[in-house]
Amino acid sequence: MFIKCLVVGALQTNAYIVGCPVKKTAAVIDPGAESERILGQLTAAGLTTYCILLTHGHYDHIGGLAELRRATRAPVAVHFADAVLLTDVGANLSLNFGRGSAPGPPERELKHGDIIEIGDERLEVYHAPGHTPGGVCFAGPGVVFTGDTLFAGSIGRTDFPGGDFRELIESCKKLLHLPDETIVYPGHGPASSIGEERVHNPFLTTDW
Repeated sequence: MFIKCLVVGALQTNAYIVGCPVKKTAAVIDPGAESERILGQLTAAGLTTYCILLTHGHYDHIGGLAELRRATRAPVAVHFADAVLLTDVGANLSLNFGRGSAPGPPERELKHGDIIEIGDERLEVYHAPGHTPGGVCFAGPGVVFTGDTLFAGSIGRTDFPGGDFRELIESCKKLLHLPDETIVYPGHGPASSIGEERVHNPFLTTDW
C-alpha cells in the first residue's frame, strides 16, 4: 500500500494519499487544503484518483475538496451522519474561517462496515462518533486513518456542535482491538501505533 501524508492548511491537517501500486489508483483522505499540491503528488506517484474519502465534515478536512473533486471528477464518500456538513456552512465550521465553504453533497454515504476497494487494497469503515456524529476511521492491513478521533497521546475535541466526549472515548477504545503494531495515521500531528496509544494515551488509560 502506497501512503503519502501531506500537512496542509492553516490548521496543519494531515491529508493522505492511499494508493495501490499495482493498479495505480488512489484514494485521497481529508483534502483539507492545497489541492494543487495534492494533485502534484498524485501525478508524481503516477496514481489516478479513484475516490475522495472524508473522516468527517469539518472545514479543515474539506477545504480543498471542491477543487480536488473538480480536477479529478472522483466521487466523494462520507458517513451519512456527516453528509449535511458538506452543504451547511454553519455546521462544517467554515464560517469560523470567514470562508463559507460548502462543496456539495457526496456521491456516496458510508456506514459502519463498508469496504472501500482501491485497486487491490481495501479499507474498512469504522463508525467513530464523538468528534462529529458521522466521524469514521478507515482501517487497512496494518494501518488505520483516524481523522480527529484518535491522536498520538490525545483524542479529538468534543466542544463543537454534535460532539460527545463519552462517545468519543468509546470510539477510541473500539480501535484497541486492532493489533498493537497497527500504525495510527491521525488527522493532525505525528503518527503513532495502537500499542503506543493503548499504554500511554491518558484518555484511554483512565477509567472515565
